Amino acid sequence: MKNAMVHLKLLFVAIVWGFGWPAGRVLAQDIAPFGAAWIRYVIAVGCFIIYLKITDNWHVPTKKEWKRITLIGFFSTFIYQSLFMYGMKFTAAGDASLMITFNPIFTALLAIPFLNEKMNWRLATGLTFGLSGVVIIFFYSPNIDISFDERLTGDLFIAAAALAWATSTILQKKAMTSPASDSQTPLSPLHLTVWSSLIGLLILSPWAAYESYIGGIPSPSVNGWIAIVFLAIFSTVFSYVWFADGIVTIGAGKTALYVYLVAPFGILGGWLILDEKLGWSLIASFLLILIGVLLAQSNPKTTES
Repeated sequence: MKNAMVHLKLLFVAIVWGFGWPAGRVLAQDIAPFGAAWIRYVIAVGCFIIYLKITDNWHVPTKKEWKRITLIGFFSTFIYQSLFMYGMKFTAAGDASLMITFNPIFTALLAIPFLNEKMNWRLATGLTFGLSGVVIIFFYSPNIDISFDERLTGDLFIAAAALAWATSTILQKKAMTSPASDSQTPLSPLHLTVWSSLIGLLILSPWAAYESYIGGIPSPSVNGWIAIVFLAIFSTVFSYVWFADGIVTIGAGKTALYVYLVAPFGILGGWLILDEKLGWSLIASFLLILIGVLLAQSNPKTTES
């Protein structure tokens, strides 16, 4: 099959991102959130820089591109990773992996004011289905060994993380489709990922320093270090590089389909690694959110008024 290796890599990415949720839960239970995110991205950014150098793919952004990258890094790395770590401190990995699936609906909603797209019945219906799935996971999660208040708090953090990621997605779409005024071509998905990760790390650093000043220097356990390395090397470096390669090779639409596999692997990972519970509510929530996302992202055959 043409591009078979790309599809295998994207399947790997979906599995890794799925198992990243229980890894995040392990890490969030081990050390403070800002410190966890900071250590992860110190490792990831270092690997990204090395990768650009050894592949001779070095490109320093222009002044106007840096402005775009700073906004993307603020939302995709600093805000998203902070909310991710705080969320995983409270809620179950399987529940969280379902919550983040709501991200494409947030993206579709944000595209209305920022990309001049229109509200239509597909988006409205998709939003209704998606919210129904979120309500089910809020109130009927099988992981009742975690208190309702903690799960609700964690799920709200993850929902906010999904909104932050959707915001960065809108900014990345603009950056990948239209060049900055002082550049001839748009930035590639890989360069956007690498440099926005660097900017996000720089923004994250003073917060992690203050957290360490108040609570002490982070001291991860063995399991904590395993989670950090997994999240930094596999869930960030390999996955982001291969996902960017998928966008370039087979297109953003086909590549995005693999994101729908993340939630099932997240639920599976939570069950295998953390002994989380399985139940009908997880299946129902996933199906409702998936239907909602597919409706929200579908294109009407005729222009909606």
